[in-house]
Amino acid sequence: MAQSSIELKGSSFTLTVLHIHDEDPEAIKKAIQEKIDQAPEFLRNAPVVFNVTGLLNANTILSCYKIISEAGLKIVGVSGCTNTKLRQAITDIGLPLLSEGQNQKTQNKKTANIAPTEHGKTRIITTHVRSGQRIYAANCDLIVNANVSAGAELIADGNIHIYGMMRGRVLAGASGDNNCQIYCTHLQAELVSIADQFWLSEQIPADFIGKAARLCLVNNELTIDNII
Repeated sequence: MAQSSIELKGSSFTLTVLHIHDEDPEAIKKAIQEKIDQAPEFLRNAPVVFNVTGLLNANTILSCYKIISEAGLKIVGVSGCTNTKLRQAITDIGLPLLSEGQNQKTQNKKTANIAPTEHGKTRIITTHVRSGQRIYAANCDLIVNANVSAGAELIADGNIHIYGMMRGRVLAGASGDNNCQIYCTHLQAELVSIADQFWLSEQIPADFIGKAARLCLVNNELTIDNII
């Protein structure tokens, strides 16, 4: 039998979820642009999931859709919609409906009291992570016992530990677990992120550059301290 021209495979991707908490188009447009200005390289043409929890009518959703698209973000799906009429309106726009909104609430309840150490088996990398490489540790912590080059990207649903030079982009708690942390022996990152809260290199306090440090979330804001 001849081999098929196509193949369908399941996979998983880390996507940014955009939550809208305002129905004023100008306020939304301004807030999105401010985020993009903070990380233009990271967010340019970035795929996002549009979470519509709290938005009450189709006109508001359509308006937000246009604003998000015009800002250069690529909406790959919509989550958080339980209203039948709104779901139909979203389908009419041509966007797929995703189940993240409802499942995420359940997941947040499950993970709220889970310690970072309760993730699955840890993924360990012992070789130099070079520019252009992307490593994703799904449902577990990530340990890198080597240097990480500029232009590399490390992503983990759990904590991230780097026992070497930490350059590149480092994203812990990718599935939304805000209990996750980042540990490193030499901080020199282009971007650090925990559960979608991020700093670019220029936002990292200068006193910590080049030093051993720990990053975590406190009241949903990134904080940093020295590792003694």
